[in-house]
Amino acid sequence: MDSQRLYTYRHADGQYIVSIANHACVEEAIAAACRDLGIGAAAVRGIGAVNEATLRFYDPATKRYVDRRFEEQMEIASLEGNVSQMDGKQYLHLHVTLGRADYTALAGHLLSARINGAGEIVITPVGADLPRRYDPETGLNIYDFR
Repeated sequence: MDSQRLYTYRHADGQYIVSIANHACVEEAIAAACRDLGIGAAAVRGIGAVNEATLRFYDPATKRYVDRRFEEQMEIASLEGNVSQMDGKQYLHLHVTLGRADYTALAGHLLSARINGAGEIVITPVGADLPRRYDPETGLNIYDFR
C-alpha cells in the first residue's frame, strides 16, 4: 500500500488527526504520515481496532526484546509513543494496550499491528530535534540530550 493510501488526515490546532486505512499497518502509516508531512519529532497517541499485532517485551537481564504475535480481533485501548531520530533516520517508539474479546488486556512495545476497523491517531509535532543513541549500560536506544 503506498503512503497516499495508508492514511488520510486533517491538520488542526498544530496537531495532525490521522485516520489509518482499514487493513493498513499502524507503524507504517504513522511513519509515512510523519515523513510525508515533514514531522521529524512528535508525540503520538491513538485508539482503534486491529486483528493482528506483534508486541515486544524488553528483558533488562539479557538486554533483548522478546516478541510475541497475536492474531485475533482486539481494541486499541491506548496507543502512546513518540517519533524521534537515530543515526539520521526516523525512529518510532510506540507502546500499546490491546483489549481482547474476553476483556483482558495485552500491553507492550508495538512492533507491528494491522488495522481491522478504524485507526484514529493524533500526531503532535514538537519544535525540537529528538536524537537518540544506543546506551550500552541499559541496552536501549535512549534520548541523547548531551
